[in-house]
Amino acid sequence: MSKLNRGIKACGMFLLLAMAAVASPAQTYTTLHSFNETDGSNPYAGLMQANDGNLYGTTSAGGANGDGTVFQFTTSGTLTTIHNFNHFSPIDGAQPYAGLIQARDGYLYGTTYRGGSHNVGIVYKITLGGMMKTLQDFDYQPDGALPYAGLIQATNGLLYGTASNGGGEFGTAFIATAFGQLIPIYTFINSFIGANPVAGLVQASNGNLYGAADSGGSDGCGALFEMTLSGAYTMVHDFTGDDGCSPQATLVQGSDGNLYGTTIAGGAGGQGHNYGAAFKITPSGTFTLLHTFDGTDGTYPTGALIQASDGNFYGTTQYGGAYNQGTIFKMTPSGTVTTLYSFCPQSFCNDGANPYAGLILGSDGVFYGTTFNGGGGGHGTIFSLSVDLEPVGKISK
Repeated sequence: MSKLNRGIKACGMFLLLAMAAVASPAQTYTTLHSFNETDGSNPYAGLMQANDGNLYGTTSAGGANGDGTVFQFTTSGTLTTIHNFNHFSPIDGAQPYAGLIQARDGYLYGTTYRGGSHNVGIVYKITLGGMMKTLQDFDYQPDGALPYAGLIQATNGLLYGTASNGGGEFGTAFIATAFGQLIPIYTFINSFIGANPVAGLVQASNGNLYGAADSGGSDGCGALFEMTLSGAYTMVHDFTGDDGCSPQATLVQGSDGNLYGTTIAGGAGGQGHNYGAAFKITPSGTFTLLHTFDGTDGTYPTGALIQASDGNFYGTTQYGGAYNQGTIFKMTPSGTVTTLYSFCPQSFCNDGANPYAGLILGSDGVFYGTTFNGGGGGHGTIFSLSVDLEPVGKISK
């Protein structure tokens, strides 16, 4: 999908760790790791914190076979590659754009965009120690193909996800079982109510799943949808451009019960504005445009928002900001956006550049994230941002 790759450019190369301060004294940005290609390259996805306290993530390229990796990262700064993907193996995947989740059985689960016997992606599980098993590979029809997003575990214990293509033509929503079944529960065959789901799903407090279709709808700008756990689909919002266009971030449910998200284009001024927007929508479908990005505060937000203990939402943009290499921002529930950090104030973007993924809030009260480009070798980074939030305590299983 070309929209996802527009404007990707490598930012350049030297030094290793860096501390940067385009932030107030109460905010501390730290580059924790620069990928060097042998340990992975270009992390598209964000991080997750497992019940052992360590961070886990994926890189979309690099590693021993050039097909991406799964890695473990300690908050003290030690990175260990626990799996190297290999597209030459029909039982392995390649190019993981999605991050990981830890299910209630203790395994990490994820998807890859390529690989498998049909080379259109797999679902896999992996132990914290790196023992990996392919559960199912996508076959284009009927399963779907080319999943960008990761999985969620719903309250019924099943794993749900989306594939951006295949099925009828425009992608699928599916159940992946821990025993190796892949069950399509909805096939996107009518582009007028949404097509090509790039974002993942979220289960709201009403028990239903909510997601975003990157394209389709009456104006081709995508749609938001509600889906039951069995796959009954309802379009709850049709983007027009003036309220945003091309939603690629997974929605998050705020403490007020509303769902919050972003689009990579559109906003006040329509599709020609092309910088992106932030919005909220009630579970029943009442939509509010909260913020239109203008370039100075970021462009192309693709990562999911996260709500912190202070009630504010935090996120990233791929580009824009003071140096046009992306930002970290804070947004109030009413839509007031404050730029916390602009990437690439240093020569050759040693602090990182172009974050595609959103942030996670560690148990220590610090935000952690990844950048697709930049760092000492130009292959992306892992970073932290401290904004003096209260620690949330030890993560339990």
